Amino acid sequence: MTRTLLILSVVCAVAVVVTLDAQGRAAASATDTNAALHVMPLRGNIYVIAGAGANVTVSVGKDGVLLVDAGDESKADQLLATVRALDRQVTSAAMPMRSCVGLVQGCTWWNGSSLLPTTVAPPAPKPIAGIINTSLDADHIGGNAKIGAAGKVYGIGLGATGASTAWIVAHENVTTRLSPAGNPKVSAATLPTETYFGDDKKLNFFNGEGVVVMHVDAAHTDGDSIVYFRGSDVIAAGDAFNMANYPVIDTANGGSITGIVATANKLLDMIVWEHMMEGGTVVVPGHGRMADVADVAYYRDMVSIMRDRVAALKQKGMTLPQVKAAKVTKDYDPRWGRNPQWTPDMFVEAIFKTVQAN
Repeated sequence: MTRTLLILSVVCAVAVVVTLDAQGRAAASATDTNAALHVMPLRGNIYVIAGAGANVTVSVGKDGVLLVDAGDESKADQLLATVRALDRQVTSAAMPMRSCVGLVQGCTWWNGSSLLPTTVAPPAPKPIAGIINTSLDADHIGGNAKIGAAGKVYGIGLGATGASTAWIVAHENVTTRLSPAGNPKVSAATLPTETYFGDDKKLNFFNGEGVVVMHVDAAHTDGDSIVYFRGSDVIAAGDAFNMANYPVIDTANGGSITGIVATANKLLDMIVWEHMMEGGTVVVPGHGRMADVADVAYYRDMVSIMRDRVAALKQKGMTLPQVKAAKVTKDYDPRWGRNPQWTPDMFVEAIFKTVQAN
């Protein structure tokens, strides 16, 4: 038994069609390459939307919609429409009826509350309840105002306008840097409505699983968070883990190569792998394709090697121009050095600034 998930692209009016089997796994797909946004089912009620800036992880279920990051401001309308379409499709999809051969109690028709949703009008879509920002980058927080205002929480989470909008959570360093000394660099509606400090914040159960937000110190920035969906076994890692290019180390906002390596090691500690298979814990990077333990291990080795090479040359007294001229990233450039906005030289400079000489 299959059901089809139809997401409409707002700007291009192009449909992205994802076919799900009865368990919600991807069975087949036909995605128009002109579509602005792409929806990919991951596991359980967890989805990823690509094309809105950073990867946006979405949990859809009985408690509402939870987003990890809100994309770029220029994509906010598209992202909101896509999330709403996803919410409608997931909420209205009838659950497959169990086989009742030899059974009475436990069958769908035995329990009216379970049977009726499969035979009458589907329930209304749930509201957007909250957003978790993994960093202060514009492609992570740009949609906060638009998507937050479209959300709804009951009794708590009053937004900047006093309306009961979706809550926005981030590490306290995000707010500190976005609003230094109480002088915001962004609109009030873009700022987190609540922050956490220390190592982690437990959001308790949401859509049937525990959600934990964990701080990783001085990685991409000093306010990075990774989000662990414990039931689905999915980790949204933000820009502290990047599968598209060399990790962007924002030294102006507290980033460091030491924190990048530490984050990769933390992810490896958290991941449970599937023996002899590409499976187990799914890691959603800030940019690029989804990853498993092998991808994270390869990434950890790459950033560790880059750190050690630059540290060794720095220890010898070489200057930054000399280290750049040594082309220490040459063997990894074909895989990681293809982003003209974050070149290998820029990566080496960030390492040089933040690495300790051996």
